[in-house]
Amino acid sequence: MLIHVAAGAVVDPEGRVLIAQRPPQAHQGGLWEFPGGKLERSETPEQALARELAEELGIKIAACRPLIRVEHDYADRRVLLDVYRVDAYEGMPVGREGQPLAWLEPWAMDPAQFPAADRPIITALRLPSLYLITGPDPTDPDDFLRRLGLALETGIKLVQLRAHDLPDADFSRLVRGAYPICRAVCARLLLNRDPEAVTDLPCDGLHLSARRLRGLGERPDAPSRLVGASCHDAEELRLAESLSLDYALLSPVKPTASHPWAPALGWNGFATLVASARLPVYALGGLGPNDQDRCFPHGGQGIAAISGLWPNAGRGRAAADSGRRS
Repeated sequence: MLIHVAAGAVVDPEGRVLIAQRPPQAHQGGLWEFPGGKLERSETPEQALARELAEELGIKIAACRPLIRVEHDYADRRVLLDVYRVDAYEGMPVGREGQPLAWLEPWAMDPAQFPAADRPIITALRLPSLYLITGPDPTDPDDFLRRLGLALETGIKLVQLRAHDLPDADFSRLVRGAYPICRAVCARLLLNRDPEAVTDLPCDGLHLSARRLRGLGERPDAPSRLVGASCHDAEELRLAESLSLDYALLSPVKPTASHPWAPALGWNGFATLVASARLPVYALGGLGPNDQDRCFPHGGQGIAAISGLWPNAGRGRAAADSGRRS
């Protein structure tokens, strides 16, 4: 039997998220969770969430959006969680059923203290909605780093450094230039390179190509770092899940000039693949910041882009302002 649940990640102005402790006698009793509950007959997930948050916390939702959908099979039951990010609400949250409440930043949450089905929610909360993939391999490192700085001025907090054609020594120098620029604005830098070749380089995580993903038998050894991968179909998404990766890029959603031979998924195809995924998935391929509102209802974590987020050679700060949503 599948139990359908609507849950809310209620976020305060400081970025903290409200969590509640399950009663000791309940399933997964004593663990912390995101408030919500089972859908009643004929309810939509949004209706159920509004009802549950009013009953459990005494608040009324003013603004929310889909965050992630998670299906999990426990030994004694299967659950499907439709999770929404609640960014505005009316009222003061209180535990109306006597449940303890706490406000925590996502990075302060210990996944071991949550039910297994809730753990991908923590990952989704830790990830931004815009993901920059750096532009063409740099022939001028100074200009490359200047463009990176311009992109970060728009508020981007997650960057994949992609420079496949650079020799290892040049790539290393580029990383050592890019890392402090990212660190200065609290952005995380991920390296798209052979994991064995970057063990000594400063970074916040790794990104795996689909080819590297298919060649792995276990998650790369990167303690406390993000690890994600490029995926193009259901098989690669399942492989990313089996390796306990933190996210996936799924492409191409739209036709792209760089891969004109690759059939586009379209938003419906993207949504179909994401619906069975158990990790946050970014939409990639012919997209930009303005596509976020289409991405969220289709189950995406957000938008990943190269040309849609990477400044052109002559692009200034004013032209980059379109990417300020994250």
